Amino acid sequence: MLRTSLRNVLAHKARLIMTVLAVCLGVAFISGSLVFADSTTAAYRASMARDYAGIAVTVDPKYPVGAPAGERTSVLDDALTARLAAVPGVASARPSVDGSVTLAAKDGSPMRAGNAMGKLAAGYVPGPDGKDARHPLTAGRAPRDGGEVALDRGTAKAGGYALGDTVALAADGPVLKLRLVGIVSTSDTRVTSGGTLAVFDKATAQKLFAAPGRYTGIDLSATPGTDPFDLARRAGAVLPADRAEATTATAKADQQSVFIGTKTRSYSRLPLLFAVVSLFIGSFLIINTFTMLVTRRTREIALLRAIGATRRQVVRSVLAEAALVGLAASVIGFGLGLGVAAALPGLLGTGEDLLPSGPLVIGPAPVAASLSVGVGVTVLAAWLPSRRAARIAPVEAMRTAEQPPSAALSRIRGAVGAAVVLLGAGLLLSLGGAKDASDENLRTAMLGCGVLVTGLILLAPLLAGPVVRLIGRVTGRFGVAGGLARDNALRDPRRTAATAVALMISTALVTGLAVIEHSSSRALDSQAAAGLRADYVIGTRDTTTAVDAAAVRRIAAVPGVSTASAVADSGISVGARAGQVSGVDPKSVEAVMRLRFTSGSAKDLGPGRIAVSASFARDNRIGTGDQVRAAIGPGAGEDRDRPYTVVGVYQDNPTAQDVLADRADVQRHGYLRDSVQRVLVAGSGDLGGRLRAAVDNSPLLKVQSRAQLVREQAGVAGDLITLVFGLLAIGVVISALGMVNTLAMSVAERTREIGVLRAVGMDRAGVRAMIRLESLTVAAYGTLLGLAGGLFGAWKVSGLANGAIPQYSFSLPWGTLALVVLLSLAVGVSAAALPARRAASLTPMHAVADA
Repeated sequence: MLRTSLRNVLAHKARLIMTVLAVCLGVAFISGSLVFADSTTAAYRASMARDYAGIAVTVDPKYPVGAPAGERTSVLDDALTARLAAVPGVASARPSVDGSVTLAAKDGSPMRAGNAMGKLAAGYVPGPDGKDARHPLTAGRAPRDGGEVALDRGTAKAGGYALGDTVALAADGPVLKLRLVGIVSTSDTRVTSGGTLAVFDKATAQKLFAAPGRYTGIDLSATPGTDPFDLARRAGAVLPADRAEATTATAKADQQSVFIGTKTRSYSRLPLLFAVVSLFIGSFLIINTFTMLVTRRTREIALLRAIGATRRQVVRSVLAEAALVGLAASVIGFGLGLGVAAALPGLLGTGEDLLPSGPLVIGPAPVAASLSVGVGVTVLAAWLPSRRAARIAPVEAMRTAEQPPSAALSRIRGAVGAAVVLLGAGLLLSLGGAKDASDENLRTAMLGCGVLVTGLILLAPLLAGPVVRLIGRVTGRFGVAGGLARDNALRDPRRTAATAVALMISTALVTGLAVIEHSSSRALDSQAAAGLRADYVIGTRDTTTAVDAAAVRRIAAVPGVSTASAVADSGISVGARAGQVSGVDPKSVEAVMRLRFTSGSAKDLGPGRIAVSASFARDNRIGTGDQVRAAIGPGAGEDRDRPYTVVGVYQDNPTAQDVLADRADVQRHGYLRDSVQRVLVAGSGDLGGRLRAAVDNSPLLKVQSRAQLVREQAGVAGDLITLVFGLLAIGVVISALGMVNTLAMSVAERTREIGVLRAVGMDRAGVRAMIRLESLTVAAYGTLLGLAGGLFGAWKVSGLANGAIPQYSFSLPWGTLALVVLLSLAVGVSAAALPARRAASLTPMHAVADA
């Protein structure tokens, strides 16, 4: 039986190649994702090893828990550095002062401002030789005073700077304009992967990021033979225990490895999702292929049974064929996966978040995953056809016609399919009263969609008859070829359904996601516009930086500005739930925010009084008049939670965020004391240029009109757009492979029939038209089922967004849906090209002889 399996694989290799290609896609995404993750992690770690080369222990300051940024004073100074250098086993002690700045390119645009972890700054701290080993100079000289700066090579190139140019940057507040006097090199992964680095003289860096005479870190190198852990213990003994700590460089690298692992896993999620989808859709191609092969070999299998083969041997024979196909697909897919892994850094990296380059790391896990997934999925999908093959009795060898499925089985399948569809629809309909996208509601929605698709798969053979006849009214207008195409699709509803299912699943996925994305984008646009009354928003990119007070005064003095309301942003927590709080001026807030209160009013805001959004109120079960204990900012200890009175509840508003509070309260307890993070400006005329000039075109700040803010909100759904079209591409490719496979086998089965058609007068063009219209019919059937399932699922799931976004309404992206339909139908026409050409090449005599 094993030799029989091998002969069958070799005999039908042309028919199995489409199955191999379908499995290859899934295996390639899986192996590529795993190799990419291992290679990226290895590149990061290699870079970290260079960063910590020669360092045994690092000393870092400790700050009181919850202390605001302005009250964090480092105890690391020259005196402590000298004491550490005298510790037995220390070869040298090298202090450093590091921080963060946002740079502007030479054309004034912010440089990589979205890379929050990669906007690095440091002080040039020379050693005994007068050089800073962390920042070796490659051109120019080191900064000497507060009017000079050095940049790393990548930053200077990206910003278009050359030695002697004036560099604009901001640390936290006013814009600094410094002369570029030096170019340095660095191996820091945060810089080489898309960040920026600015180097100041030591005194300037201490003033900006620590305090005069203070450092943010001290690196210790060890004498030969010194154990780093013992050295860390001895160094810790000379440190003030509550203000500084010593950590081995190995432990520091391990801490960064956790971050790196999380980052690389997040990058791998999208390719892995594509792998799951491609393998799921491809499994139907495998089932269909082996079902057709078993059907064509009915007499062969019956003869094997007649000469003594048992049912178990027949099952093993079919599964052995599947295993061989899966093995071939795994090997080819793994090779393709290496190409995917090599391409992913360029595809997933952005101008602000580049990925490190390095050799591909091929470990045992990707190889094992490729083999197990490729072989496992193929064998599992072939199990049902193998069971069907085992039921073939020896007497089947004497039959010349294929036996149709029993009416009883068809009725049972129809009843089960209808029940499953009703169950899935019921689960989705149960979400009609849902008011939010809670975890429970999301699980119900996902389960309902999965059950609905399963029901449609079960019902597909029974629905094929009426739907194909309906489609046949269109294809019938193409004459005899159209009528024959319809009849061929109706000849075996199970085969038609199995071929169409792959396209149905991909169409349903794409349709549902496209509708949800389109509706959500429109709602976010509407929400952003509805919640903002101001004409411009000037703000920092996070709550750890601020708009300096002088800039706020200059903004208010710009001609044409009627209101400039400063907003202090910070975090707030009520019990275990966290949110964002906006500190506002109660007198001017309603001039710049469009607030819709369901109870209470913004006028009641004041010290100790807050208003909350509807979703925050619902999540924390609070309402107007309630007393709550909440913590604003990084407060800790007994002083963390303070009592507040809820004076109003307003509809969710992205401008107001989760909580509105008195600005003085937020400034008193926020991360940056007495600071503001946004200025909402109402005025007349085109104020953009004047407002940017008022903030000195600071790279730290964003100046956005209302229209720009709405466009930024719309950009939130960009990743979903990529996902939608990625899934569509996968579904289209696998569906095309399935149709080519089915039509090729169908042409082989109908060789004699095609010969008769040629003999009675049908020309080659008519044969080609018949095959193409049959493929188009199957594609249209799968597309219609997918559209129906996807639209229904999106309609019911979209209700979950109503609670979070009051402006949400079900909206159809007609352009995207039209594109999905056109691509799906194009798949049908394209997939028929080779089978149609083969069918048209048959002459009547050859067809009769081959049959």
